[in-house]
Amino acid sequence: MSKDTKTALMDFAEHAARARGFDGFSYADMAEAVGMRKASVHYHFPTKADLSVALMDRYHTDLEHACTQINVNHETGAEQLKALIAVYRAALNHGKTLCLCVSFTASRESLPVEVTHKIGVFRTMLVNWIQVVFELGRQDGTVENVKSAPQEARATLALLEGAHLAARAEESLAVFDRATELLAARCQSFSKS
Repeated sequence: MSKDTKTALMDFAEHAARARGFDGFSYADMAEAVGMRKASVHYHFPTKADLSVALMDRYHTDLEHACTQINVNHETGAEQLKALIAVYRAALNHGKTLCLCVSFTASRESLPVEVTHKIGVFRTMLVNWIQVVFELGRQDGTVENVKSAPQEARATLALLEGAHLAARAEESLAVFDRATELLAARCQSFSKS
């Protein structure tokens, strides 16, 4: 039961952080949502800093797993890039939430140094993965006009994160779709090789 309770607490906290920011919920909110005493929340996460570390670790693992699944399920660079766009789009929850990394970055001053470091490690992991996708897209001819995979990767992550913020501001998936339209248009459904 302890693992289920801890998972339920983390699930609530992650959704709340993604919807309202890290400062937008309290342990009292978590306790009420899960049906327990506030003191019991402290048993699982002594401080909110401990909670933020656990959330970022889990999010990193989840996104790494999503990238692995994209590699397994999609052969071409274009398919992999489109799948990543779809992951970010789904994370918006119809414009009601941000991805956790973007939400945490907006709450940076409230987070412990350990979490801000973990955000950097997460972003590096994702940029490196996107770089490989662009290299593949250049090699298999499915992503148009790839000049520099490292620059493309950094620009793509910035685009996805910025599109998240814009879509959240208007609570509209259409805003995200318009922001990522040119990136998606560079993806060909066939190899030119």
